[in-house]
Amino acid sequence: MNDGSRTHQYTLTLMEVLLLEDVNGIGKKNDLLVVGDGFALNCLLPTRKALVATPTVRKRYADQIRKRAEEKESDRSRQVQAASALAGKSLQLARKASKTGKLYAAISEEQIREAFKVQHDLDIASDAVVIEQPIKAVGKFTIQVQVGNAQQTVPMEVTAEK
Repeated sequence: MNDGSRTHQYTLTLMEVLLLEDVNGIGKKNDLLVVGDGFALNCLLPTRKALVATPTVRKRYADQIRKRAEEKESDRSRQVQAASALAGKSLQLARKASKTGKLYAAISEEQIREAFKVQHDLDIASDAVVIEQPIKAVGKFTIQVQVGNAQQTVPMEVTAEK
């Protein structure tokens, strides 16, 4: 009995590839990645951005793969150090404000990043600072800083300039 409903069963198969160049949102050159075979077959392989990670490819690119793995590990350790450097830190910003406490210009992520550089000598990536809503008034706020896979909460106080 066919009631008109169809069920489709799709099987996702995966493929391990070696990236030959940086691919935005996917990985960097010489990364070994497991991706969906459709993505590999339709995008990465035809444009020569990746090779299938066969044993021969692994042998040929062994040095580059090892160097990239070491780079990833050092990046990860730098991120852990940066996250621990943020622990216990806070920011103070003074901006022009009206008598009612409203700022004349909202505080941007870039300004917060610059404040980390000036006040704590920390170089934070501009896309790492996350503020839920634009900061348009004096007061106390909490901002999120994304460092690697960890998210650190940092208190910030905005005061009126004298």
